[in-house]
Amino acid sequence: MSRIVGGFVVPHDPVMYAAPKAASEAEAAAVYGAYAAIARRIGELQATTAIVIGCDHYILFGTDCLPQYVIATGEVDGPIDQLPGLKRGPIENHSGLARHIAEQGFAEGFDWTVGRSMQVDHSIAIPHQLLVAPNEGVKTVPVMLACGVDPYIHKRRAFDLGRQIGRAIESHDGDERVVVIGSGGISHWVGTAEMGRINPDFDRMVLDCVARGDAEALIALDDATILEQGGNGAMEIRTFICAMGAVGASQARVIDYLPVPGWITGLGFAELAAA
Repeated sequence: MSRIVGGFVVPHDPVMYAAPKAASEAEAAAVYGAYAAIARRIGELQATTAIVIGCDHYILFGTDCLPQYVIATGEVDGPIDQLPGLKRGPIENHSGLARHIAEQGFAEGFDWTVGRSMQVDHSIAIPHQLLVAPNEGVKTVPVMLACGVDPYIHKRRAFDLGRQIGRAIESHDGDERVVVIGSGGISHWVGTAEMGRINPDFDRMVLDCVARGDAEALIALDDATILEQGGNGAMEIRTFICAMGAVGASQARVIDYLPVPGWITGLGFAELAAA
């Protein structure tokens, strides 16, 4: 029987690649050090598969048709929005596990959109490059939520979807050791007059909820409050909520938090304790 052996929440800041020198050397070293520590931890957990939960930024689906949640079940490559140091290439998908998650979801009333051959953007490609790829042989299952732009997936639905992912993994007829990665920023304002603003108080509140395993507190956050205090980019905490649901996390260990103005984002890293 397959099982979840760990979980993490991490950022996916493309400015790290687009303007690497906008951060100080100390800031950059700390950020990349946090990613490296998680990559090592994934190796220590002897993970065989990583489910990476990211989001669409109107890069993949545009404004005409935005699915609430998508799982890649076939060939995957990306990022479609390639950057210096983050070039487009194949991402090895665990298609069998992905299909099982989707099929179990259908049976439970979760209407997955299925990508049988698809590209992903930087929300999947950055954690894949920095966390998964350093661990040879670990496959990826990309999941994308509607949380980069509206209409946003409801936070409760994101949590319930994570629970469904967790149940499907437990029922999978295999011997996979799975880690679940919630990929999103915390406070950042994208394409607005406030772009570059960071709110460390909001970020620490979110990370404190993650550390306590208090998904209900994050679900209860009003979207208007998130937009005001964390910016439109902070709507991505839905990926944290989904990962917490999948792992069944009752607590977490905050690995690091860095507000990096040059990279326009509050960057938080935590390890979720698997139930």
